[in-house]
Amino acid sequence: MARMGESFGLHPETPMGTVPPGPLTAVPPPAPAVMEPAFHSAKIATPHIAMTFDDGPHPTLTPRLLDMLAERDIKATFYVIGRNVEAHPEIARRIVSEGHEIANHTWTHPALSKLSDERIAEELRRTHEEVFAVTGYRITGLRPPYGASNDRVRQIAFDKHGYGTIMWSVDPLDWKYRNTVRVTRELVVGASPGAVLLAHDIHPTTIAAVPSTLDQLTAKKFEFVTVHHLLEMDKSGRQDLNLRPPGPKPGALPS
Repeated sequence: MARMGESFGLHPETPMGTVPPGPLTAVPPPAPAVMEPAFHSAKIATPHIAMTFDDGPHPTLTPRLLDMLAERDIKATFYVIGRNVEAHPEIARRIVSEGHEIANHTWTHPALSKLSDERIAEELRRTHEEVFAVTGYRITGLRPPYGASNDRVRQIAFDKHGYGTIMWSVDPLDWKYRNTVRVTRELVVGASPGAVLLAHDIHPTTIAAVPSTLDQLTAKKFEFVTVHHLLEMDKSGRQDLNLRPPGPKPGALPS
């Protein structure tokens, strides 16, 4: 019997499982009023950054990550895959109940720019509805898998759900280089005011890098906020001119 994710090339280590619901306390951010350009980073002078995690929830790694964040009173943004939320609703509920932001990373992690309008809408709808059913949280943001987006994808996401499209400004390529020291170095060196840091909570090497990464960034006086709060701080509409390439081309390894 194939394990979860093998049918679409993702996370074969992720088993199925459910736990009864727990308390929910987080309040979803309001949806954007108009469609805006894809957001990579905020143009701000204050030392605020957003730590983001893609592709979960993972049954063992995401809870470990949540423990690390709770110990440091740090809030993050989780871009979840709908099928993983369906498999692990208790972890999605924990993400929300501990005050983190949760957002849409599609149902099966495809390159959205290669899909029909109908398939794009379905990928977003299923995850949107699953997260709401499990947590009561109404998602307002999309991170397209592999960074594979265009005007058509962004328009469908906005028209169907009011989503803003969220990218990133620092990519340690942790999906490619399963090296804890490297992941920490790339995130710490790449951080700057307004940065959106990308990582994946499905790789043990990434989770092992989190404590040192957070502690080094805190020592540098950075303050962690959710992507929604970073967007609220940025009213300029300008993008990061020093944006690093968004990792692999569509069809490569998961991002």
